[in-house]
Amino acid sequence: MKKAVRDHLQDFVAIIALVAVAVGAGGYILSNQRLRFPLIEEKPFTLKIELRNAQAVTPGQGQTVRVSGMRVGSIGKVELKDGKAIVRLDIDKEFQGLIRRDASALLRPRTGLKDMFLAVDPGNPSEPAMQENETIPLANSTADVNPDEILSVLDHDTREYLKLLISGAGGGLRGRGGDLQEVFARLGPLHRDLARLNRVVSQRKRNLERLIHNYGRTITRLGRQDKELTELVAASSQVFGRLAREDQQISEAVERLPSALSQTEATLRRVKVLGEVAEPAFKALRPAIAKVDEANRELRPLAIEAEPLLRTKIRPFVREARPYLENLRPAARNLADGAPDLRESFYGLNRFFNTLAYNPGGREELTGNLARDTNREEGTLFWLAWLAHNTNSMFNTSDAMGPFRRFILFASCGTYENVANTPGGAATLESIVGIADILDDASLCPPQ
Repeated sequence: MKKAVRDHLQDFVAIIALVAVAVGAGGYILSNQRLRFPLIEEKPFTLKIELRNAQAVTPGQGQTVRVSGMRVGSIGKVELKDGKAIVRLDIDKEFQGLIRRDASALLRPRTGLKDMFLAVDPGNPSEPAMQENETIPLANSTADVNPDEILSVLDHDTREYLKLLISGAGGGLRGRGGDLQEVFARLGPLHRDLARLNRVVSQRKRNLERLIHNYGRTITRLGRQDKELTELVAASSQVFGRLAREDQQISEAVERLPSALSQTEATLRRVKVLGEVAEPAFKALRPAIAKVDEANRELRPLAIEAEPLLRTKIRPFVREARPYLENLRPAARNLADGAPDLRESFYGLNRFFNTLAYNPGGREELTGNLARDTNREEGTLFWLAWLAHNTNSMFNTSDAMGPFRRFILFASCGTYENVANTPGGAATLESIVGIADILDDASLCPPQ
């Protein structure tokens, strides 16, 4: 086998290539013919439709199911059941929920050779979607109509007139195809509006039938309840008579209604704000409220113990104190009247004492060993004490002539020497400050 393959390798490769090309071409043709490949393609969603006439409907010929001109599936198997054609619709999975229970369908030719397709109106989106293998009934489907079927219902003269009409229309429209297309294009919106109008009229017809039916049942029921109806009319007459007598009050109530509604609206707005604030507050209070029962159980012994005290001591004390409280009421009222003036007075005194005692630096603070903090500011009371101390220091030295003050004399050694060299200056300085010893001390006044 291997030797034969090696000997005829080119022929073998050519055969394999032909088989591959044949398989590819066959797969392409079958895929374009919409053949479903098992295990490769997903199984379609299947529906059925009843048709009066399924002429030219042939499965496997690429006949499609379309919604608004777009393909949504293919036409499958055709069966005959009870004199009606049952056509299977293989809908693509992506359009599974598109077709509704009130959907309608029209079988139409795509070309003059009866290449058919099924145009489907999916129905109202508010209706439920059709399920697997459900059937669109015959009432919602329309089969294709052949021209001979139209002509068969006409008599001989009508057919002749129709031929003349078609011949004349053909002659008149010769070379005017573009104009005719434009006319049809402009009639498109009108046709859509007419279709919508027809649907509304049809709906009104059903509603009118339902109205007439319900009206008949209502009249029949009223005929059986004539006595109750008479009582209702009499009671209504009394009610309306009473309302007529209260006409002025009703008018006043209606006149006040706008202001009441405005006040209600403003109140509701405020209540809304309260509700927005109250919701988080109630949520925050929920743990505390959950603990109320436990707190009550814990407080029960205290309440049992405190109850005799309240009953035997505090309550009699309150009874005895009540007359005195009555006497204190005028004084308390006068005190309440004078409280603003007293508050202003004490406020002024407080400011005065604060001014006296104001001390921005607080207590004395030391930095280093004994160095005073230079950023400190002393208050008025401190400087008053300092003034008293200085006054005592100034007048604590005296003789028979009275008190005399101390003083500090600042000068340089050269200044003292100049004063000492003047006539009588040395004696004066020596008698006042004892300057001779200072000038002779080389550590204090070094020689120049």
